[in-house]
Amino acid sequence: MITAAWLLLRFVRACGRANTADWGGTVNNYIAGFIVLFCRYVHRFEYQPIPLPEQGGALLACNHISGLDPFLLIAASPRPLRFMIAREEYERFGLQWLFRRGLCIPVDRGRQPERALREALRALDAGEVVAVFPQGGIHLESQGPRKLKGGVVRLAQKSACPIYPVRVDDVRGAGHTVRAVFFPSKAKMRVEPVLHCAGDDHHSCLAMLTLRLGLAPVQD
Repeated sequence: MITAAWLLLRFVRACGRANTADWGGTVNNYIAGFIVLFCRYVHRFEYQPIPLPEQGGALLACNHISGLDPFLLIAASPRPLRFMIAREEYERFGLQWLFRRGLCIPVDRGRQPERALREALRALDAGEVVAVFPQGGIHLESQGPRKLKGGVVRLAQKSACPIYPVRVDDVRGAGHTVRAVFFPSKAKMRVEPVLHCAGDDHHSCLAMLTLRLGLAPVQD
């Protein structure tokens, strides 16, 4: 019993040391630290810390190949993230508490997507980092090109905040939500040059983001 308690204490302390961002509370910080260790040792995650500004609003855009992707972003980010996620994922049984604790922004794509955009704009104006998967869901390149959702560019243009594109690869359970989290892999993340969209044409900025994410363009 004493040995188990000692090991648990060491593990909790390791989680605390692994976390480098303030996620808004002790419990959140320990959860983030656990995610860092999980990605580092289970998925042998290779990455460079995302070069986000130390303060001020910013957008983080990533390709979406699996359910592991948000965990990889958390592990690589020096700042806390506000994820925009589909409402059906936000309401997934057993995970609502985690999404609420992480202040995720649910997107009701069928009814009121503008509501989520307004909440994201408020977060950006408050100096927070908003993370977006502009493909609109898990999508593999083998499935053919998919046009990016324009919300991230609209947010960048309305807030004058930069977009930091990153690309995730080599996730063993790519194409799956739960399986990808628990199947060990050797995940990689590549950081691309920052993108400034304020004052630029919406379509050209979306095309540039597609290129930065290493995705094939959709032919009109």
